[in-house]
Amino acid sequence: MRTDVRFDSAGTVCAAWHFPGAGGALATAAGRPVVVMAHGLGGTKDSGLEPFATRLAAAGLDVLAFDYRGFGASEGSPRQRVSMAGQLEDYRAAMAAAAALPGVDPQRLVLWGVSLAGGHVLAAAAGRDDVAAVVSLTPLVDGLAAGRHALASHSPASILRSTVAGLRSRAGRVPVTMPIVGRPGETAALTLPGLYEDYAALAGPTWVNEVDAAVGLELGGHRPGRLARHVRCPMLVQIADFDRSAPPHAAAKAAFKGRAEVRHYPCDHFDVWPGKEWFEPAVEHQVRFLGRHLATDRTTVDRNENTF
Repeated sequence: MRTDVRFDSAGTVCAAWHFPGAGGALATAAGRPVVVMAHGLGGTKDSGLEPFATRLAAAGLDVLAFDYRGFGASEGSPRQRVSMAGQLEDYRAAMAAAAALPGVDPQRLVLWGVSLAGGHVLAAAAGRDDVAAVVSLTPLVDGLAAGRHALASHSPASILRSTVAGLRSRAGRVPVTMPIVGRPGETAALTLPGLYEDYAALAGPTWVNEVDAAVGLELGGHRPGRLARHVRCPMLVQIADFDRSAPPHAAAKAAFKGRAEVRHYPCDHFDVWPGKEWFEPAVEHQVRFLGRHLATDRTTVDRNENTF
């Protein structure tokens, strides 16, 4: 059963869910490992994260899934503004909150991120000795590469409209917003065919289909993949080979730099989510990867390796 948790991030209260780990298969005298889990662009913890969290908790890991400032159940103003620096600050604050949970080992943090957060976890783990493992699912690790990737599937007119809206938002006193996801031909951050339906299928009660239009300008300088070489722990990078939203080739480069285990799925960005064909393989790979690297006895390692 999950419980509500609140923690401070630079003076802003962020909301989280704590899922206690089941059993003691991965526990030591210091406690169980704990997963810090965050969503992608504009996502909230009630929009598809719980099925991942419950599967990891059933495998013996505590999980702390949280909302960034200005999104979901977290406080913070302005609302719906994506700040890469602010979200990374929130992620690090969530790591501190997770380390303080009862029954967990503060020296065995697991960083889990999807899409935009799949890049955040690389930056958050870099140079740390208290991070025991990283899971990066369909990660966006290079904003410039993502921009070039978008050119192949978006019309120049739609990209121009989004860029103009972003410049107006950054220059003005009042934020200019646009939908996070829209249908083809609409002005939104994500407009490829099928993405509106995919995102709407995940949407929880706190999710708002709105984002500060300056997000595109934020993404331009976002390159956490460069920090992968500084991640000292085992890393799993899960790549959707036909990903239209997060460039798979950039994820592969970051994985190589981080000496990561890589899993490929012949699908698009949202096809690894609950209700989709590749959710089960993706979450099972996460469970087995973490079981192998966090196991406290050889029997557990052998069992995971034999079923992998």
